[in-house]
Amino acid sequence: MSKAFIAKVLQQSTEVTGAAANRATNDLIREIVGQLKRTGKFTLPSFGTFTVRKTKARKALNPRTGESIRVKAGKTVRFKASPVLKRAV
Repeated sequence: MSKAFIAKVLQQSTEVTGAAANRATNDLIREIVGQLKRTGKFTLPSFGTFTVRKTKARKALNPRTGESIRVKAGKTVRFKASPVLKRAV
């Protein structure tokens, strides 16, 4: 799925222009990211939940050289599908 796909679905279902659908798609994604930054969680009922998780610093191997490198601690986004989505698929 891409932004273009979401914009196309919005355009067809609401009968707005392509530019308006693109703006709505960008606004929606910006608000989801903002919610994840503020609270660390975003739930879309009947679809699933996105959560922000912290990752620890660790050692890894460079696949090209085999050299050991250090990976910094960071954050990642996880998704858990709702039971409704699991049944639908």
